[in-house]
Amino acid sequence: MTTTTPPVTLDDVRDAAARLQGVAHRTPVLRSRTLDALVGAEVFLKCENLQRVGAFKFRGAYNAASRLTPEQLARGIAAYSSGNHAQAVALAARELGTTAVIVMPEDAPASKRAATEGYGAEIVTYDRYTGDREAIAQGLAAERGLALIPPYEHPHVMAGQGTAALELLEETGELGALLAPVGGGGLMAGSATAAKGLYPGIRMVGVEPEAGDDTKRSLEAGRRVSVPVPRTIADGQALHTPGELTFSVNRRLVDEVVLVSDDEIRAAMRFAFERLKTVVEPSGATPLAALLSGRLSGLPDRVGVIVSGGNVDADRFARLCAGGD
Repeated sequence: MTTTTPPVTLDDVRDAAARLQGVAHRTPVLRSRTLDALVGAEVFLKCENLQRVGAFKFRGAYNAASRLTPEQLARGIAAYSSGNHAQAVALAARELGTTAVIVMPEDAPASKRAATEGYGAEIVTYDRYTGDREAIAQGLAAERGLALIPPYEHPHVMAGQGTAALELLEETGELGALLAPVGGGGLMAGSATAAKGLYPGIRMVGVEPEAGDDTKRSLEAGRRVSVPVPRTIADGQALHTPGELTFSVNRRLVDEVVLVSDDEIRAAMRFAFERLKTVVEPSGATPLAALLSGRLSGLPDRVGVIVSGGNVDADRFARLCAGGD
């Protein structure tokens, strides 16, 4: 009889939390009576839009980068990302006294590219719809001798991301369900590991944009399924297939995945701004959109939501809230 060791454990998440103490923000948990009344449950919003770099990604990037050897740090770090992981690796590199080279799509939001460059990273661009960002980054890493930190396919990245859920549950106690956006699956894998490790009965719900339902299809098929690169306002979730490592975790621990439309995402962004007084980027708004649009049936009394990021520039935010792109 053989057993397979999971790529990330609750102890790994706890270890990451200790490493991140005093480096990452312990983000607030937001409550709203209006939201509770609309949803019919007590909702606890873990505001990772207020994390360093404006997204949960700093947790995983720093946890992974801080474990590199002095020799690796001296050579530098490579990464690939549509924006938030790019900023996270760039800042982690700066904090650790090294350099970063980031492969980003040509159509990445200008604010995310500017922030990444502002942290001191070198940017290499590619076409999201025809290029292979992972292959480009691997080539750069091999050519320059850089340590590659992927956005989700890494145990230390997953463990770092899971600290958001760990903090939430430390503050709220047991919840009936926890919602998180799913792109490559790292946030969900880490969060599910932490949540199920603490409370095995918690209902883990992933949320994807309708155009990018690769994880939902993969869970239904019992194997990783690819879809065409999605065209959605949720650019952080515009991926065509789940990660191999992340899916190995999520297929065991995720109870369901629900889908939301771009219009529902826009409505959730408007609600967060008007009623909660907080700015959320499209990908970060998908779990809130799932609640507000009634996409989940049989909600428990207490529900947690990871608001994964708030990186959207003012002009695009205004256009999105007005119904555009």
